[in-house]
Amino acid sequence: MFTTYEEIRAWREDTIRSVAEDPLQLNAFHDQLIYQTVQLAKGKVEREQGEVPAPFAFFLMGSAGRYEQSFWSDQDHGLLFEGDHQAYFLKMGEEISDGLAVVGYAYCEGNVMASNPLWCQSVDSFSNQVERWLMEPEWSSLRNFSIFFDSRVLVGEKQFLVHVKEKVFSYLNENTGLYARLVDNVQMIKKGVGIFGQLLPEQKGEHEGDINIKQTAYFPYVNALRMLALLRGVDDSSTLSRMAAMKERYPTVGSFEKDFLGLLELRLRYQVQSDSYEGVHLLPVKQLSKGDKQQLKEAIKQGHKLFSTMKSIMKKEGVL
Repeated sequence: MFTTYEEIRAWREDTIRSVAEDPLQLNAFHDQLIYQTVQLAKGKVEREQGEVPAPFAFFLMGSAGRYEQSFWSDQDHGLLFEGDHQAYFLKMGEEISDGLAVVGYAYCEGNVMASNPLWCQSVDSFSNQVERWLMEPEWSSLRNFSIFFDSRVLVGEKQFLVHVKEKVFSYLNENTGLYARLVDNVQMIKKGVGIFGQLLPEQKGEHEGDINIKQTAYFPYVNALRMLALLRGVDDSSTLSRMAAMKERYPTVGSFEKDFLGLLELRLRYQVQSDSYEGVHLLPVKQLSKGDKQQLKEAIKQGHKLFSTMKSIMKKEGVL
């Protein structure tokens, strides 16, 4: 269909605004953009390096893994494969990363990309790496684990990722003390609403007057549902899918769905005006309508409430 990354970028520029106000349509379009880019990169590497030497899985993480990308997004992805073929797949990972950059996805500042050997490994090697992340005391190791867990396969062998996650669930069941460390790792939540019910934007610097919707409103939902998914052995990666999976066992969790959906839609309404990934998570408080301010405040409050609900559930289940 496409012969160059520039053609895919042109398709993006021509089409994305037509789907930008619906989170599901927008993320389906992102998937198509990334899928076409991966296919183009795979073909280029095969012409230069020979046929793909083993079955593989290209997987998405971060907001892409959760099916929660906004208008602009950076890259978070990896490659799993069978056997000892890292050199080949690193070439593929580099080509995919460069291709996505051309299409309009910023390189990940944290280097969470298939061009990084840490995120381009055999299934067995990566499974062992994930277990080490859980055992290691460093904050960065637990952060890497959390990034990984919000993952789904876009191209290739879905069972590769299922295999790694099943090992994670088994390991956590045998080491329930790890839940406390995982919760503590995401405990810090940036305050977004003051004691008088006012929004709390940045007070100085280049982002003065802006509120970081990702840190203040979005993360509490994401982190709470990730923890519950780990607890219940749910391998779905999206926050909404995880929420749906919890409804029967923990009915109160389902009551937060409306606020989270509203938050996603509010985010898109303002981000569609952005012209690059930089600052895409910042909302200028003065530009928000009265109704949007109220909605954002409620979403922030409910996110904090959901996070507390998650901790209460985990205490009742005896893992905190």
